[in-house]
Amino acid sequence: MNAQNPSRSGGRAARRAARAAPLADSLRPIRPGMEGGRYNPLSDADVQRIHHAALDALERIGLADAPPSGIDYLTGAGAILGDDGRIRFPRALVEDTLARANRSVTYFSRDGKTDLELSGSNVHYGTAGAAVHMVDVAGNAYRESTVQDLHDAAKIVDVLDNVHFCQRPMVCRDITDNMEMDYNTIFAACSGTMKHIGTSFTEPDFVAPAVEMLYMIAGGEDKFRERPFVSNSNCFVVPPMKFATESCEVMERCIEAGLPVLLLSAGMQGATAPSTIAGAIVQATAECLAGLVYVNAVKPGAPCVFGTWPFGLDLRTGAMSIGSGEQALLTAGCGQMHRFYDLPGGAAGGASDSKMPDMQAGWEQMCSSVLAGLSGVNMVYEAAGMHASLLGFCHESLILSDDLLGQAMRCVRGIEVNDETLAVDEIAQVCMGGPGHYLGTDQTLSRMQTESVYPTFGDRTSPKEWAEKGKPDLIAKATARKEDILGAPSQAQFDPALEAALRAKFNIHLKP
Repeated sequence: MNAQNPSRSGGRAARRAARAAPLADSLRPIRPGMEGGRYNPLSDADVQRIHHAALDALERIGLADAPPSGIDYLTGAGAILGDDGRIRFPRALVEDTLARANRSVTYFSRDGKTDLELSGSNVHYGTAGAAVHMVDVAGNAYRESTVQDLHDAAKIVDVLDNVHFCQRPMVCRDITDNMEMDYNTIFAACSGTMKHIGTSFTEPDFVAPAVEMLYMIAGGEDKFRERPFVSNSNCFVVPPMKFATESCEVMERCIEAGLPVLLLSAGMQGATAPSTIAGAIVQATAECLAGLVYVNAVKPGAPCVFGTWPFGLDLRTGAMSIGSGEQALLTAGCGQMHRFYDLPGGAAGGASDSKMPDMQAGWEQMCSSVLAGLSGVNMVYEAAGMHASLLGFCHESLILSDDLLGQAMRCVRGIEVNDETLAVDEIAQVCMGGPGHYLGTDQTLSRMQTESVYPTFGDRTSPKEWAEKGKPDLIAKATARKEDILGAPSQAQFDPALEAALRAKFNIHLKP
């Protein structure tokens, strides 16, 4: 018996060492781009009815307020300018555009290590929004957001496994010049993360200096066009059914400069979109189909994301209800429409109406995050750190979202059913002359890392162990992790020569 102990111990030690080693990407229980699409809140007949209703709205109602350049592009493609100034879209034009639209878009990272393939029902979670406040968890208060906060958010995103991209989550309220705010947003985010970045531009003329900065960061225009690591989040419509004139001009210039475009339709259910979930999805679908025609009229096959973002509304008060079950259904229904069209799609999920990272935030963030992933949304925006119905952003919540989104991604992965996972042979071994339990079996040990997702901050200890460890607090742990991340250099920081050149060329507000 004693002679066998070293062998058994050595085998156990070897298994422990193997479990401690990083897993190959193919063996990880979750990873970016896992395939969703198993949840369908709409029947096939429902999807067809929404599709035809959207086509009817485009042909009968159309969109108002296109800029002169947009009118030229759209009428040149086959849209019709009515005497009332509205652009209407014949069904054949929309269907022809759908037939030739780009079916797959790559959202590139700066270093090539975290590129996102947007096609089918591949799911990715990330930040987004235009919060104007930061959540101060220590003071239980809100303050205005700054360019340093944006840089810090990007730096945190860079090290989180389950936050896959960094669309600008907040506005730099300490920069009053809008052009400087636009290019400082790019500087702050790019110096914080290598992951793909999304941003917006306030006016058409502000695109050129920002693009000049991007070309410098990339090492040349040709290199950026080959691998555009920043995309334009573009609110090209003002619901209901009107183009946002200046944003459309921004979109045109971004397409010309080589930036992918998120076509973002963000109607408010019951205010700027119909009060029914189906009606809100119809309007968002119609508006984004109009945007798809627009993009392809500017440049056929240009990379764009079908960004149906209808938001819920608390009809008792008129307040946004982004943390509601209705919001989760809106997003999931939109995800199903993306799959119907086989287009790269994005929608909002994972944000909260709660002001702090509390229990309300937890249930609201998880509800829409899971449904968005299960429905196969390619890009789930606003899925980390967003509070107060998009008015506040929280670094600690961003960090805790990595755990939350890990569990959501495990739901997206689903249940594998095959001869091995059905485990009849293992059941026989355990029950017929075996130990009578599955603890320590080869199958259990081999699947510890490949089958399960373990939380970093979530606490699974017993009350006794929890007390012995000093009753650790979730928010305190997240704050400590935040300080560790922000106290270390970022892998995305610019080469000193490049940073000096950027600071010489542009009025950079982020302190060195």
